[in-house]
Amino acid sequence: MKWLNDSRVSLKLLIFMAVMVMVNAQAFADFTFGEPENMGPTLNTSSRDEEPGISSDGLSIYFCSQRPGGYGGYDMYVTTRATEQDEWGPPVNLGPTVNSSSDDFSEDISADGLELYFGSNRPGSSNYDIWVAKRATIHDDWTTPINLGSNINSSSWEGCPSISDDGLELYFWTNRPGGAGGYDIWVSRRDTKQDEWGPAMNVGPPINSSSTELCMDITSDGLVLIFVSARQGSYGGDIGDLWMSRWSEIDESWGTQINLGPEVNTSGDENGPCISSDGSMLYYSSNRPGGSGGADMWQIPIIPIVDFNGDGVVDIDDLIIMIENWGTGQSLCDIGPMPWGDGIVDRADLEVLMEYWQQLVDVAAHWKLDETEGNIAYDSSGYHYDANVIGDPNWQPYNGMIDGAIELDGINDYISTPFTLNPGSGSFSVFAWIKGGLPGQVIFSQADGVNWLSADSLDGCLMTELMAVGGRTEQQPLISSALITDGGWHRIGFVWDDTNRILYVDDIEAASDTQPHLAGSEGNLYIGVGNDFEPGTFWSGLIDDVQIYDRVITP
Repeated sequence: MKWLNDSRVSLKLLIFMAVMVMVNAQAFADFTFGEPENMGPTLNTSSRDEEPGISSDGLSIYFCSQRPGGYGGYDMYVTTRATEQDEWGPPVNLGPTVNSSSDDFSEDISADGLELYFGSNRPGSSNYDIWVAKRATIHDDWTTPINLGSNINSSSWEGCPSISDDGLELYFWTNRPGGAGGYDIWVSRRDTKQDEWGPAMNVGPPINSSSTELCMDITSDGLVLIFVSARQGSYGGDIGDLWMSRWSEIDESWGTQINLGPEVNTSGDENGPCISSDGSMLYYSSNRPGGSGGADMWQIPIIPIVDFNGDGVVDIDDLIIMIENWGTGQSLCDIGPMPWGDGIVDRADLEVLMEYWQQLVDVAAHWKLDETEGNIAYDSSGYHYDANVIGDPNWQPYNGMIDGAIELDGINDYISTPFTLNPGSGSFSVFAWIKGGLPGQVIFSQADGVNWLSADSLDGCLMTELMAVGGRTEQQPLISSALITDGGWHRIGFVWDDTNRILYVDDIEAASDTQPHLAGSEGNLYIGVGNDFEPGTFWSGLIDDVQIYDRVITP
C-alpha cells in the first residue's frame, strides 16, 4: 500500500496511457463458482419448489410450487426482501387472478417488473401455452393473464419463458415440429414493447441438439444463455444439467455449449436457471441430496477471477496486469460487467477490480487475530469458521505484523477451529505470520491428522508432516533449512498442488518434493499446538493473520 500511496500521480498516468490503446477483440471473463446453498425452509417445502426467477432489483423471487394451499397443480408464488442483505420472507401465493385450477409454472418477471410470463394449461390453452400477466406499476395488482397467441403458442407444448431485459426477445421451450429433437429452445422477437410478438424461430445448434433442451435464462446483457439439457456430457438425471452458451457479436451466433460443471450439476436433475441482474448469483432448482422435498431451490455465487497473478490478494500487481492489457480482448482481465465480461478490457473491468481491491480471494478461512479481548477468534472469510481460544493467551492489538496478533504462552494456550479443509481432497494453501517459538513447537495441526506446520525439534526450521500414507515407499516429513525460531517475524506457508508439497518462509520457497497424494483428515484444526497436545508442542510466541485457501497460492 505504501507504493500506491506514494505513486498516485504515476498510477493515474499509467491508466491514462492504457486508455489510449484501443484494440477491438472478442473475449469473455474467467469465473468460478462458490459453494451451492439450499435456500432453506422458508422457501422450500417437502413438495416440489422450483424454477426461481429473480427481479432486476434483486428483491423478489417468483417461483412455482406444488405445496398444499394452492389453487391447482402448480401455483406461482413470490418471496421478497427489503434489501439484498436481508433474508427472504415467507412466500405469498400470487392469487386466483394469476393462478388457476390448472398448472401455472415456469415464470419469468420482466426487467421493469410489469410483465409476468409463465406457462399454463389453463382453459384457453391449446395444450401448455405461454401466458402473460401485466400491471401498471409494481405496486398494482396483476391483471387477468393473456394468451400470447399463435406466433408463440402451438398445438404442441410451450413453457418456461425467459424475457430479455430490453423486452424484445422471448425464449421458451417447445416440442413442436421443426426442432432438432425432443424439446428445443425457440425465440420470438418484436421491434418495440408495444408491438406484437413475431413468429417464433428455433435458435438452432449448438444450443439445440438431438437431446432435450428445456428451461433457460437469458442474462441481463443478452450475451449468455443458461439452459437445461440432457445431452452427452451431462452428469446425470432424466432432465439433465445446466449448460451455457455465449453470444458472439462478431459472428452473430451462439458459441459452443459449456457444461457448468460439478459445482452446479449433480447426478440428479438441475432445472429452472436464473441469473441475478448483476451476474453474481445463479438460482436454480434441483433434486440433489440435501434438499427437503422432490425439488428445492438452490443458489450458488458466481465469482469473477480478479486475482490475475494468483498470489491470493487483489492489489497493485493485478492492476498493473489490467493496465498492460487495457483495450484488448484479454479474457483474464475482462471481468466486467460481472461475471461474463464484454469482450474488451475497459472501465467496466476496472470498476469490478476496485470492488475487490485489497481483498483476499478464494480464501477458505481467515483468522486475522486482531481481537482485543474475549475467547473467540473470528473468521473473516464469510464461511463462519469462528474459533475458540483456549487457555489465557494475551491479545496484542498493536504488536502484530498486520494490525493485532495473539500471544501464546507455550504451556496450555491454543486456538481450536471447526473443520475447515481436508488435505486429502485436493490443492490447498495455508499461510501465517509467526514470531518466537522453540524447536518442536507447532503452529498448525489437525485433529485425527498430523502437524501441518511446525518448527523441527532439532534446529527450529520450518517443517510439515503432511504426506502420503501407504504404498510401497515410506514417505517422510518435509524439513526445510529455514530457521523460524530466531525471534523475528516470519511469514510461513505450505502449498499442495496435487503433486508437489512446498514450504515457504518469508514468501521464498524453502523446501519442496513430490508426493503421490496427501493423507486426509476431517478433524478440526488447532493453531498453536500439536495434534496430540503433547507438552513441548504448545507455541510460545506470537501468531498473526492465519489464512487457508482451497487452491494453490503463489506468495
